[in-house]
Amino acid sequence: MRFYLSSFKLGEQSHLLAELYGNAKPVAYIANALDHVKDKAWFEQWVSKDIGELSSAGLRVERLDLREFFNDECSIRKAVANYSGVWCSGGNVFVLRQAMRLSGFDELMIGKDLSEEFTYGGYSAGCCVLSPTLKPYALVDDPDVYHYSRENETIWDGLGILDFAFMPHFQSDHSESALIDREIAYCEANGISYRAFRDGEVLILWGITPRIVDYD
Repeated sequence: MRFYLSSFKLGEQSHLLAELYGNAKPVAYIANALDHVKDKAWFEQWVSKDIGELSSAGLRVERLDLREFFNDECSIRKAVANYSGVWCSGGNVFVLRQAMRLSGFDELMIGKDLSEEFTYGGYSAGCCVLSPTLKPYALVDDPDVYHYSRENETIWDGLGILDFAFMPHFQSDHSESALIDREIAYCEANGISYRAFRDGEVLILWGITPRIVDYD
């Protein structure tokens, strides 16, 4: 798999997106990290801007709502097969993690069904969810802000695709930048490996095999 992981929005390497994703298939835009947002007008404007930026970078974009596949893992596999990759927006990493588990998207990511050419991209929460543990992010994102049902509990394990905690908005002109320092301090105090990224910075990974990383 390929990964394009940006601290915020497209970042400074957006000229590489068309090469990473290709144009044979569209890209699935996933905004479930924002499912807790109550201002739907703001939500639609945010999503429209994200899709517009991706389109300007040369991608064909279609929206994919993970809620449509809750408890239907077979359907999510068929749906994702129609795309060259996905792009996950920022938002609340705990909300996104729940949506990934309920839809079976997490199992799809850490399995071996996706091709080497499949690209996972995103920013902020869309990158943080790939980390081994989500515990540091509770200092910024409310882990209990939204559950899809009363039976759903906060999920503290990330996908474990990265072997470090992805720390976005580091020393940046972002409303959460000061809190990121607290997240980093948490990582250091608890022996959690991390990498900090300033807004604009992008981490590009080629040929990464997703795997489950046990994290206690």
